[in-house]
Amino acid sequence: MSKIELIATATFGLESVVAHEVKKLGYEELTVENGRVNFSADESAICRTNLWLRSADRVLVKMGEFDATSFEELFQKTKALPWPDWLPEDANFPVEGKSIKSQLHSVPDCQAIVKKAIVEKMKQAYKKEWFDETGPKYTIEVALLKDRVTLTMDTSGVGLHKRGYRKLSSQAPLKETLAAGLLSIARWYPDRVLLDPCCGSGTIPIEAALIGHNIAPGIGRTFASESWPNIPKTLWQNARKEALESEIRNAKLRIYGTDIDEDVLSLARYHAKEAGIENSIHFQKIPLSKVRSKQKYGFIITNPPYGQRLGEIPEVEKLYREMGETFNNFDTWSFFVITSYEKFEQLYGKKADKKRKLYNGRVMCNLYQYPGPRPPRPRKADGITNEHKGE
Repeated sequence: MSKIELIATATFGLESVVAHEVKKLGYEELTVENGRVNFSADESAICRTNLWLRSADRVLVKMGEFDATSFEELFQKTKALPWPDWLPEDANFPVEGKSIKSQLHSVPDCQAIVKKAIVEKMKQAYKKEWFDETGPKYTIEVALLKDRVTLTMDTSGVGLHKRGYRKLSSQAPLKETLAAGLLSIARWYPDRVLLDPCCGSGTIPIEAALIGHNIAPGIGRTFASESWPNIPKTLWQNARKEALESEIRNAKLRIYGTDIDEDVLSLARYHAKEAGIENSIHFQKIPLSKVRSKQKYGFIITNPPYGQRLGEIPEVEKLYREMGETFNNFDTWSFFVITSYEKFEQLYGKKADKKRKLYNGRVMCNLYQYPGPRPPRPRKADGITNEHKGE
């Protein structure tokens, strides 16, 4: 199979996480830019990355990249690309666009010119004047940044955050891709306890359980490129088979989600069932101030309310103060809190060891990181571990 250029798009702040996931799948030839990870791979990577990438937004085929400062230049350089290698005669190929700080700033004009250039190339290849566009969908994007044009085709269809398990929605849901990204940034591993004390509809615990069982996040959904005739069906079949055989269904996980709202907890349980991991998470109605654990060296990773409406601010400030007091009872634990509320550290009562800027949808947030001590490693001595010596 020949090498193709692919782009895994990423929310601002998650690029390094997505790069790590791409490498983990075995694709080493990559470069990281704002909002994207570029990598070279064969066609099977389209199937494998769509199924496995937890924190990426989409997987795109990069058709070409060039400079253009005139519509004629955009037309000719677009037409020169190998569109018929990808687009069948009946392809449905809408063109989307965006332009930032470029001389060609009219996005509708750029879209129309790219569409026309592709049609002209198709006319040459298929020896016909009209295309019905009744076949599989190939969404094409023309993106201009400072006169640099990137032309891509979307292999994913709906965004990769749509895993398929979240049929219903709570008031302020966290995107699945961001929840997976938080777990990665925190370096949570499935052998450690995980608690989300503001779990809402359950996204963080569910994404953790999918990681713990090594379940491919895209296994329960379909992708636009599954209907593309130029990607052999066997590649998709092999990728899905690989994913199913990689699952660790018997993994013993300690994942907990608590909240004060019984309605959102019933949503969380429903979503966990839809994801097929309802037996791996314990959901419970508990106010944050009452949350306790006898377990050591766990992780609290949470997306509490931000108080974006004026009337909610006193309630949110009270919650953050409670958080600071309650988490003092978890002296060996690590804490990761994402919020857009700027006075969080002041109310929590402790400055974060690290802060990371992330976007929850369009809301700019900080991930406040308080890593705890590492658990002691059991050392073998005379056949017994140091934890039990002298007992």
